[in-house]
Amino acid sequence: MQALFCIDTLKNESDELLEGLSGILKLAPDTQRFYMTLIKGVIDNKSQIDQLIEQFSSNWKINRMGGVDRNILRIAAYELLYCQDIPPKVSINEAVDIGKLYGTEESGSFINGILDGIYQQQISKNKNKAKSD
Repeated sequence: MQALFCIDTLKNESDELLEGLSGILKLAPDTQRFYMTLIKGVIDNKSQIDQLIEQFSSNWKINRMGGVDRNILRIAAYELLYCQDIPPKVSINEAVDIGKLYGTEESGSFINGILDGIYQQQISKNKNKAKSD
């Protein structure tokens, strides 16, 4: 979340910044690989992720959301959409906990509501796909 917040604030998605941030964070090799996958995944799919977040945010535009909430939502939405090895409830619960810790008093419920909507939509899509197969 710290890296995405920095990238978002600086409006800089360069590989050099990502590498520099990972050096500052002093990540273990396994964590480093996951970090790069997660951050690059969010960056590469940001347009789709932001659109989905806005769809479930009750008329809140992504640029009007607090930076902490926005980037927590981006990471968790990416995990829900693309990381099949992470249980959806884990992604949602971790995002809510991080929002409560670093966001505002309302961040936890705000994040939970949006991610639950995204999760429910994914369940519905998966059911429809299974029926058509």
